[in-house]
Amino acid sequence: MDASRRFGFSASRTMQVAQKLYEGVSIGSETAGLITYMRTDAISIIPEAIQSARSVIADRYGKNYHPDEPRTYKTKAKNAQEAHEAVRPTDFARHPDDIAKYLDADQIKLYGLIWRRTVASQMSDAVFDRTTVEIAATGPNNENYGLRATGQVLRFDGFLTLYREGREDDDKSENDDDKRLPLITENEKPTAHTVNADQHFTEPPPRYSEATLVKKMEELGIGRPSTYASTLAVLQSREYVRIDKKKLIPEDKGRLVTAFLESFFERYVEYDFTAGLEEKLDIISAGKLSWKQVLNEFWTEFIAKVNEIKDLRVTEVLDALNEMLGPHVFPDAGDGSDPRKCPKCDDGRISLKVGRFGAFIGCSNYPECRFTRQFTESNEEAGENSGNEDRMLGVDPETGLDVFFKSGRFGPYVQLGEPDDYDKKKKEKPKRMSLPKGMEPAAVDFEQAQKLLSLPRDVGKHPEDDVMITASIGRYGPFVKHKSVYANLDKDNPEEVFTIGINRAVTVLAEKKTKQNRGATVLKELGEHPEETGAVQVLDGRYGPYVKHGKINATIPKGTDPQDLTMEEAVKLITERAAKSGKKKPARKKAAPKKKAAAKKKPAAKKKPPAKKKAAAAKPA
Repeated sequence: MDASRRFGFSASRTMQVAQKLYEGVSIGSETAGLITYMRTDAISIIPEAIQSARSVIADRYGKNYHPDEPRTYKTKAKNAQEAHEAVRPTDFARHPDDIAKYLDADQIKLYGLIWRRTVASQMSDAVFDRTTVEIAATGPNNENYGLRATGQVLRFDGFLTLYREGREDDDKSENDDDKRLPLITENEKPTAHTVNADQHFTEPPPRYSEATLVKKMEELGIGRPSTYASTLAVLQSREYVRIDKKKLIPEDKGRLVTAFLESFFERYVEYDFTAGLEEKLDIISAGKLSWKQVLNEFWTEFIAKVNEIKDLRVTEVLDALNEMLGPHVFPDAGDGSDPRKCPKCDDGRISLKVGRFGAFIGCSNYPECRFTRQFTESNEEAGENSGNEDRMLGVDPETGLDVFFKSGRFGPYVQLGEPDDYDKKKKEKPKRMSLPKGMEPAAVDFEQAQKLLSLPRDVGKHPEDDVMITASIGRYGPFVKHKSVYANLDKDNPEEVFTIGINRAVTVLAEKKTKQNRGATVLKELGEHPEETGAVQVLDGRYGPYVKHGKINATIPKGTDPQDLTMEEAVKLITERAAKSGKKKPARKKAAPKKKAAAKKKPAAKKKPPAKKKAAAAKPA
């Protein structure tokens, strides 16, 4: 809260900086955590830290600022979580000035705030005299006036020499007794420098800032120190609120969601429901209550409510929202006219409707009357002074058609001619162009409309292939196009689409192509899948290492070195992933054709060796 008031830090920014201080900052040759755990609302400090703070007070500020006894505090917050001690410096000897050179600007601001606030909590009280000053004044015509000032005169600054709590600019909580007065002695004659006559009127309470909303949540027992930043971040990321001069301004989407919840789920958005649930969670954590019992009680009532609401017709829901949001969506014009009378057909009634792109205001005589307007914040925003009203801007010199500014359910746009000006047989329609985000409707004149209707415009031919680059405005804002490549332009500079040159366009397109072509890196080739066609690879992608086979990508579990992954492990990961995703596996490998077995030959009969003939001995002649 104090970082928001003093430095304009958002809750998330404060917690991010505090996280860095807690995790550790390089101080010379060492890395040290400078503060204790910060997601706590405890206000107790261990005795050793208190003694260290008191020593710093005595050394730096003297005995007058050093109380005789250490100070102790008791929490006033509901459901305070005091598992940790209070947020404090880990070493009070590290004065903010001494370590400023090691910290960035945000860190030194937040560390200085924590150091000063913690040390101040152990310093002596400040001493004031509550004083009333009576002044007898004489007017220009010798009239006598009695003037009175009530407040306090500072006698001893005590802890205020080190720390004064921040205050919102529009905080009116300070009463007359709290106002500071200068030291004045009795019978002193003051001199009148100026005389101002001010008249004050009752003002509505100021809107919440992040700091005051956190303070209110703390008072109501809603949330925890660990959830404040995320709660505020969600409100902004979902566009339920916007921040204007540090104040949280409710958006129409937020009003619509709130109206729906208060109309149909009132019990669950009451302050005491959240605070009561927080208390039960604390009792569960203490082991005094069964979590199953709490869940059963909650779910039984909640699902019954959900079933009741889901059976309602859409018209019943819209009627309830129209009634609750009536003063906001259909404010009284002050002239006695019906705020819900259709301004186009006179006999229709406008009401809240829901379309494909969200809520809008439409006429009950649709489709005969096609009046629509955005779900605006107030009548002034939708009225004559906002620039959102339909109006003719001029006549196009080339076509002779009127140029209009119109506001439809999808936002403001400019249009060339009316539907009757075009050939319906050829299905021709009036040319339209939406206003880019950031372009004020009230600033759209005839010249600006002509520029919008001139889109898409030719920027120039691409130097690589001589194909024309065009610039225009689409659903997601201004862009340039080359062939099939679209590259977005700066949304915060809506005029760039009219002025962008060839060099800038080529650069933007090249950056887009680089992002598209940035693929995964192959870490390892495992070879052909043992059972199916296709290679198995180990790659390093945007979200870490994974294995790939065909169209199946399987993440490698944490702790596994991708270089050590075997084919067997990869196949197992791929099979599990394919089963979960339902993707078709690559075709199995065709088995190699079996060779026909050669016909068995019958063993040849063994020839008997020829019988040895005994030669008769030749007879002598």
